[in-house]
Amino acid sequence: MQQIIAPESAITTLGLTKRFDKHIAVNDVDLQIKKGDVYGLIGPNGAGKTTLIRMLAAAETPTKGEIYLYGDRLLTDNSNSHLKKYLGYLPDDFPLYDDLTVIDYLEYFGRLYNIPASERYRRLSDVLELVQLEYKRNAEIATLSRGMKQRLSLARTIIHQPVVLLLDEPVSGLDPIARMEFRETIKQLQQAGMTILISSHVLSDLAELCTSVGIMELGFLVESTSLAQLYERLSRQLILITILEGEDKLIGELRNCPSVRAWEKLADGQRYKLEFTGNQKDSALLLKNLIIAGVAIADFHCEKEDLETIFLKLGHKQVS
Repeated sequence: MQQIIAPESAITTLGLTKRFDKHIAVNDVDLQIKKGDVYGLIGPNGAGKTTLIRMLAAAETPTKGEIYLYGDRLLTDNSNSHLKKYLGYLPDDFPLYDDLTVIDYLEYFGRLYNIPASERYRRLSDVLELVQLEYKRNAEIATLSRGMKQRLSLARTIIHQPVVLLLDEPVSGLDPIARMEFRETIKQLQQAGMTILISSHVLSDLAELCTSVGIMELGFLVESTSLAQLYERLSRQLILITILEGEDKLIGELRNCPSVRAWEKLADGQRYKLEFTGNQKDSALLLKNLIIAGVAIADFHCEKEDLETIFLKLGHKQVS
């Protein structure tokens, strides 16, 4: 099996399956994540995302199938414990110890990871600086906000300098500012060369972070591709137009434009959303013709359907 593992692959699974009694949580998943990628795992509750991540973290034993990290097979026994040092795993429910201070908590895990005392102080300072908690090093964990606690959990996850980071719903329950701070930390880790798999229901965050995405449905990996290719293949181009007057003239021009596939009038009565198949020159020509026709345009801009819209379309196809 070794020869089919791509040399640029950080994570590879072959036929990975997990069965609980009669329920198959993960079904025959073949997955490849390239070194340095940020891979977003998307799917509804119960799709198998958490079970897949737990198997990749060696926290769950597969029913069948194989997992490879950087070309070496990962086993749940102690035969290749060195591979587990590659991994940093942040589950969605990892407990914190509220009565400890931030630095004591990290010191505890530094000792668990057998980080030598001569390195430990520097390592703790580095991760605290990365997650922007240096000023909280002597604070009790009970006094931290939810966002700070999540960043502290991330610091604990990377204290042993893993090269693969597995994050299961890391921004769940965080406010927009805390999510933004967490995103910025993930970007720094990617720039440092870490390979990251992240599961989240906040698809706008994944769209900003990820280079590739996988979509799971009922235990199957139904889509796995680069984000750019997913957009190119499945994201419709839209034009949003806001007019002040000239509705009849607008409709006439839309009917005469071969690049306009369909349109709808939005609820406020002044905005129209167009499904557009043309290129930039075609959209510029449409705008020019609307102005010549006398349509009073307050706003005209192009956009692509976002990741959430694509996911909902794919999910609908799978269910139906």
